[in-house]
Amino acid sequence: MIQLPSFLIISAIVFTLGIFTILYKKNAVGILMGVELILNSVNLNFIAFAKYVDVGINGQLVAIFIIILAASEAAIALAIILSLYRERATIDVTLVDEMKD
Repeated sequence: MIQLPSFLIISAIVFTLGIFTILYKKNAVGILMGVELILNSVNLNFIAFAKYVDVGINGQLVAIFIIILAASEAAIALAIILSLYRERATIDVTLVDEMKD
């Protein structure tokens, strides 16, 4: 049986990968993938703590709420990325400042 520290280490690795993806990608879709990695690591933490620690909250319920929130966030972000692509023919986030004009 996998113990709680193993889940926390895996979650920390996924969270770190998400942070590095956000920091080093110039592509809007890549940044969105980094945000999704971070949200998935948070889900893993909630479910692991709900299983191994009796804290009185239902971790699965919170994880489902975060999944729903991530899906709506992804839909809105993809709509913004599509709008950016139609306007500028690129999804490079360094060119977003040009949209102010």
